[in-house]
Amino acid sequence: MRDVQSEKDHRNIPLDLVGVEGLTYPIKVMQKKGGYQHTVAKISMQVNLPHDFRGTHMSRFVEVLNEFRHDISYRNLKVMLNKLKKVLDAETAHIEMEFPYFLEKNAPVSGIPSYMSYICKFSATQNNGFDFILEVNTPVHTLCPCSKEISDRGAHNQRANVKIEVRMSGIIWIEDLVEIAEASASSPLYSLLKREDEKYVTELAYDTPRFVEDVAREAALRLEANPRVTWYRVSVTSFESIHNHNAYACVSRRKGQKAGGE
Repeated sequence: MRDVQSEKDHRNIPLDLVGVEGLTYPIKVMQKKGGYQHTVAKISMQVNLPHDFRGTHMSRFVEVLNEFRHDISYRNLKVMLNKLKKVLDAETAHIEMEFPYFLEKNAPVSGIPSYMSYICKFSATQNNGFDFILEVNTPVHTLCPCSKEISDRGAHNQRANVKIEVRMSGIIWIEDLVEIAEASASSPLYSLLKREDEKYVTELAYDTPRFVEDVAREAALRLEANPRVTWYRVSVTSFESIHNHNAYACVSRRKGQKAGGE
């Protein structure tokens, strides 16, 4: 049978990435408290394509994924990428896994437990070395310091999202980044709140007003203090309650460089 993908291409244009995306697949994620959490990820897998290859063999991406189906986890990412490089004769292989991760949280006063979900992502690349970025998105509550200062009654407040991305020299848990994001905001969010909990959260936010700029800087300070973090990016989006637009702040830094460096 004719192998069309392996035919020579004469346009002399190498492609940075070719592969599959939007593939839904079960994975398991290590938990800080021990054991694994089973979840479902949207997966993208790519390799580079030399200038003289017409196409890649898309089925082989799924074949490699299936080979690791009993343990698709962080610890196997490097092995999976090296296998992709080998079977597809590539110099670079890349994979992204985006998935919901669930934490049980107790309401602050009543103590009633409920689950919160956090959208996370593993991004890994293997070429001459291995590069891995952990991304965690944490929904939080912010209250505007300016609104509090100029208002006689109350202040506008809203949900926000804190996206933290890190490279690391040791294990950084998803739970660690959630904790940093929540501590940097006006208040954490909870799936379930009784009246006494709602009172607590409302008053905590009022006593801890934060701009998006404040949240980004507070998170950066906490990441700076963690010796296992070698690089980070913090992106904060506030879904403004009194504006028809969002507010945004971002800071990224590689340890040893000034803020804003990659």
